[in-house]
Amino acid sequence: MWRNLLGLRQISQRTISTASRRQFENRVPEKQKLFQEDNDLPVHLKGGLMDALLYRVTMGLSVFGTAYVVYKLFEVSMPKKQN
Repeated sequence: MWRNLLGLRQISQRTISTASRRQFENRVPEKQKLFQEDNDLPVHLKGGLMDALLYRVTMGLSVFGTAYVVYKLFEVSMPKKQN
């Protein structure tokens, strides 16, 4: 049994270490230029449409969550009427 596990371990290490790696284009200089240019935008919106959409969704969820918590706190703080 141990011999099988050792063999499996060697095969898995060999597969991982000899796997071909994809070559990605280095886009760091492009991103640095984008984020360093002076266009009077906050850094969290310089990424374009997706950043703006993510920002608005996050702000909407935050406002909704805050309003819901305040509503629930108000609801819990008021005693129920006895019928």
